[in-house]
Amino acid sequence: MDTLKIAGYMVSAAGLGVIALSKKVASLLSFLGAKANLVAIMAGLVLVIVGIALIMMKTSSSYSNIKHAEPEVPIYEGKGKNRKIVGYHRANE
Repeated sequence: MDTLKIAGYMVSAAGLGVIALSKKVASLLSFLGAKANLVAIMAGLVLVIVGIALIMMKTSSSYSNIKHAEPEVPIYEGKGKNRKIVGYHRANE
């Protein structure tokens, strides 16, 4: 499993923990007054959203396994302005 996904799961779990323990977290944020519980829940939601975003991110290594068709180069017949494309050949690189 990708380390970014593991970090996303951990951040999401922490956010769910903050939401579940919002009453205890609110007591730590007592300097905010009556809105401490709301602030704790909002912080938990932000952590969950950030965690989900980390889980859904795709790293560039997942795209490196895709093989694209080799580019085709034209085959010409004639010389100068009288050249015409008569076919295509796959370029070997």
